[in-house]
Amino acid sequence: MTIEREVLWTGIGGQGVQLAAKILALAATVEGREVTSLGTYGGTMRGGNTDANLVIADGPITSPPMVSKAWSAIIVHPRFAEPIFPKLRSGGAVFIDGDLVEQALPETAATLVSIPATKIAREAEAPKAAALVLLGAFAHATGLVGSGALETGLSQSLPPYRRDFLEANQRALAAGRKAVAEGSYPAWQEVAA
Repeated sequence: MTIEREVLWTGIGGQGVQLAAKILALAATVEGREVTSLGTYGGTMRGGNTDANLVIADGPITSPPMVSKAWSAIIVHPRFAEPIFPKLRSGGAVFIDGDLVEQALPETAATLVSIPATKIAREAEAPKAAALVLLGAFAHATGLVGSGALETGLSQSLPPYRRDFLEANQRALAAGRKAVAEGSYPAWQEVAA
């Protein structure tokens, strides 16, 4: 039986949500997994909402990329996150940049993992890479993809005019891995529907 893991991303334009989702999708394909991905954008380039839905599976995918229930989420900025919380299943995990949370978050069946991603990104000398800090933490804690595949996905995702940011982005991924315990929220075990 195919196991599918849905990952919802949300943030505001300019935070790297779409890049981080693309890196995760490429990393999963590097490891031989099936992937569907759908990015959506609000009406403005910067400051508006940006979301991405990924479905990663160990076999043929049956879920559409717009899912009604999800295993996990990565919230780079909480401004537009409210619709995500009711979609999360029990047993999943939500990784959020705790530096940007200003009020109580809605209740969810998933476990909330707050990472000070903005602070960690600054300390790693990658101040614009909080989304990649969260991605590194998410991948390390869940094992959804390995760090080598993530590095390959990063390298494949950066266009030539962004290659100057490769080392900073690698530092952000590594700093995210250090922020969580490895395997603390395993992806490839059965999760309640």
